[in-house]
Amino acid sequence: MAVIHHTTLKPTKVELLTGWLPGRPWYRGGPGAGPALANSGGFRLDDPEGEVGIEIMVVTDTSGPEPVAYLAPLTYRGAPLEGAEHALIGTMEHGVLGTRWAYDGCHDPVFVAQVLALIEGKAQAMAQSVSDTPDHEVVRSYAGDPVVLDGFVPDPADDRDGTRLRTPLGTVLWLHRVLSPVPGRVPPAAAGTVGYVARAWQAPDGEQVSALFMTVHAG
Repeated sequence: MAVIHHTTLKPTKVELLTGWLPGRPWYRGGPGAGPALANSGGFRLDDPEGEVGIEIMVVTDTSGPEPVAYLAPLTYRGAPLEGAEHALIGTMEHGVLGTRWAYDGCHDPVFVAQVLALIEGKAQAMAQSVSDTPDHEVVRSYAGDPVVLDGFVPDPADDRDGTRLRTPLGTVLWLHRVLSPVPGRVPPAAAGTVGYVARAWQAPDGEQVSALFMTVHAG
């Protein structure tokens, strides 16, 4: 299981995302000063090989009239990921681990494999900031045929609605980059959805809200 080091990061993850988000097609902010981000929650997944850090963050932008919550899946590596230069968010100096390369997780095969394992119930969501602690607040479900989850590759397509990864069989894993929070319990998945991952977090006004983070749609 991953060990969480409570140490310094320069720049911080929020600072890296502040510079990266405005270039995304699903960014809802306008031109100008850029987002005002805060880490609102999320969870982690373990890499079975123990080499790659995997974090699914919720960051909230409060720069506009209404707060906007974004889903930011990140992977952290001790060396560059070959062929993923376009997915590099930036590098950080970690007080214990040294230089870390932070990637948009959708382009990282370790992230893709572990997210699919989570959806199928084969991997455990872990607490975002506490070592060796399962996160039982994460809700996941999968009602499809396991074979349709085979074949995902980290070659995502971004548009205004989020990020989609596809298999040759037509199955789509959709990451809801702009979250649609509702008070309290996890909202129901839309028709045609055969799997999902969801979690609650605290909105800027202190209210507990939740949203679907990812959904799987059969081909």
